[in-house]
Amino acid sequence: MTVHGHGSRPYDWVGDWSARRRRLSPDAVGLRDATTGEAFTYRELDERANATARLLAAHGVSADSDAAESAPNADAVGEAAVGGRVAVVSRNRPALVDLFFATGKTGGVLAPLSHRLAERELAELLEDVAPSLVVVEGAFDDDVAAALAHDACDYDGPVLGLGDSRYDAFDEAVPDDTSAFDGPDLGMDDAHVFLHTGGSTGTPKETVLTHGSIAWNSFNTITAWGLRPEDVTPMVFPMFHTGGWNVLTVPLFHLGAEVVIAREFDAEQVLGIVDEDDATVLVAVPAVLRMMTAADGWAEADLSTLRFAKSGGGPCRQSVMEAWWDRGVDLSQGYGLTECGPNNFAMPEGWTREKADSVGVPAMHVDARVVDDDGRERDQGAVGELELASPHAGDRYWRAPEESRATFGARDGTDDADGEADDGGAEPAWVSTGDLARVDADGYVHIEGRKKEMFVSGGENVYPAEVEDVLSQHAKVDDVVVVPVPDDTWGEVGKAVVQGDESLTLADLEAFCDGKLARFKIPAHLAFVDEMPTSGPSKIDRGAIEERFGEGA
Repeated sequence: MTVHGHGSRPYDWVGDWSARRRRLSPDAVGLRDATTGEAFTYRELDERANATARLLAAHGVSADSDAAESAPNADAVGEAAVGGRVAVVSRNRPALVDLFFATGKTGGVLAPLSHRLAERELAELLEDVAPSLVVVEGAFDDDVAAALAHDACDYDGPVLGLGDSRYDAFDEAVPDDTSAFDGPDLGMDDAHVFLHTGGSTGTPKETVLTHGSIAWNSFNTITAWGLRPEDVTPMVFPMFHTGGWNVLTVPLFHLGAEVVIAREFDAEQVLGIVDEDDATVLVAVPAVLRMMTAADGWAEADLSTLRFAKSGGGPCRQSVMEAWWDRGVDLSQGYGLTECGPNNFAMPEGWTREKADSVGVPAMHVDARVVDDDGRERDQGAVGELELASPHAGDRYWRAPEESRATFGARDGTDDADGEADDGGAEPAWVSTGDLARVDADGYVHIEGRKKEMFVSGGENVYPAEVEDVLSQHAKVDDVVVVPVPDDTWGEVGKAVVQGDESLTLADLEAFCDGKLARFKIPAHLAFVDEMPTSGPSKIDRGAIEERFGEGA
């Protein structure tokens, strides 16, 4: 395969995750399946990967298959070359880990797709990925069959099934040969994983992650968070999400540590894993952390082995953080996105609780800045769009050049401002996150919400995340989202959509916010939901809330 860019030199170790880890710690348990009770050492994981790699190579999921593609004008823009793809629709299962390690060996690309997607979305993603092989867990046979029959999808290749599936069994198709697999030479700029965005607007886009970006995120996570070979984590993110791979799974595989998976999230089960398996690190979205505090076993669970916990995927409410702190767990907030990282920040040693609403300072190999609408860096304390630069950034969106340039910046040695060549591309390609942030006097980064969520009331900018942080501290509020609605006087005002005690009144909220928020930030309307709609890995679906409660509804 042709390779390009700063990581163009091929190394024998690129992609060879399981064999290299097997050599260093063959008898250490790398993966435990809490659903079945099975455990797999790194020797066993490498043997499974070798056999799976032979299956993938036979189906064209490799660097040298007919499905492999060099990026258009790759030598000029430095885009990753892409091997044949395997698309997977499944919950967290050992087979996904086998496919990750195996695609590393063959030079192919793993494209896990969400089993929560609508039929049309799944069909369009399958068409976009253009896989050489589709693998589906039996629970989603009907969904995949419907997507394959949809007008938007032309795939007519092989489909293999996991678990109780009507398709030919994946396990039976894997060869018995577990000897070392002799794969192609790969560079750090070759693609390894496609991960799609959340799809809150339109069909999700596939982000191209290279071997280099995955490795660099792992370096950043290990060095910034202080991960150790003896660490154990329950993996509560789905493996179609960047959290399922890059938050902890791959970094812990890098170290020879242990990852525990299960088909479904169950708060009691995760508490049991922490207690019985002596879990040492935990990362989850705020909703999962809140559900664990509400579980029956919360008070009795032994959490003393947890060295730290982190929240990601949205702001974590103060009440949730305090519940974990009260149990002696060092919980802080993280920040990332599929397109970059996702592990970009860390809390310095000795951080104080006054900084709990921040995501910390940039990790070892991450640059961060806050810019205005013209791309100029803003002064300390001023709110602007957060941009990130790091070798762990994704390469681009697959087959979406305009969207790629808007998010990932210039990659061709030209200057964004005037299009003229610079001095060799020394300026990094900044990833536009779409999130608003500010940097305080101590260098801590505070996320103020999505750029598209900000609204203007009477000429003043209102950041819903700031308002939600205050409202969530009310005793009758379990969760809250603030959306803009039209107003004849002020143009727009906020509506608080609350999950909680419905005896709460707007007057109660106004009184509670007095002295905590400026008057123009206090919501002028109130609505209730029994449960917040979610998308992705238990993330609140703000788009669904705004569609239902916005526009003066």
